[in-house]
Amino acid sequence: MKNILSIKNLSKTYHTVNGEIKAIEDISLDVNEGEFIAIVGSSGCGKSTLLTILASLDTLTSGEFKFNKKNPKIGYMLQDDALFPWLNILDNTLIGLNIMKMRTKENVEYAKNLLETYGLKDFLNKYPDELSGGMRQRVALIRTLAIKPDILLLDEAFSALDYQTRLAVSDDVYKIIKQENKTAIMVTHDLAEVIFNINIKYLCFLVALSI
Repeated sequence: MKNILSIKNLSKTYHTVNGEIKAIEDISLDVNEGEFIAIVGSSGCGKSTLLTILASLDTLTSGEFKFNKKNPKIGYMLQDDALFPWLNILDNTLIGLNIMKMRTKENVEYAKNLLETYGLKDFLNKYPDELSGGMRQRVALIRTLAIKPDILLLDEAFSALDYQTRLAVSDDVYKIIKQENKTAIMVTHDLAEVIFNINIKYLCFLVALSI
């Protein structure tokens, strides 16, 4: 498999009035195309910090990371689905394409096909408050997939849902990501969520952060 991301000895330290706080210390990881990697750890151990650094939303203190593709497209899915309540589901799905100036007829059709393929065909003209929490998360994922990202970063993407819904939705999301053959890094504090959803052959990629 082709390597898409290499992380070597990455560390992040925050400086506060009370001294230094180590958010991440000496993390190394290789990510290959098509892999789904789960990073599991307790709240505050640096999981989200790692993703924000990979997305260039924060800076590292030492070490390095490298995407093995020029100008890679990174899809970032947050805890909150962040759907705009005044836009219908289709228009919410096209937000990323609009922002990145990628709105072409072909890409709009691709986004529509994703919505139809994954059970949202009858909801294109509905509004977010007409959908369940699980369906909203599915829309958020498809919005992220619509830009055809090289890698997906899932930051506790299901934690706002109740436990049973979280397991069901994360299973849906995992299946969609594998069906679309996307590379993904998911961070979560819930080991059960990982075990429930990830096929056993991916458990070898499980990484625990404990600072």
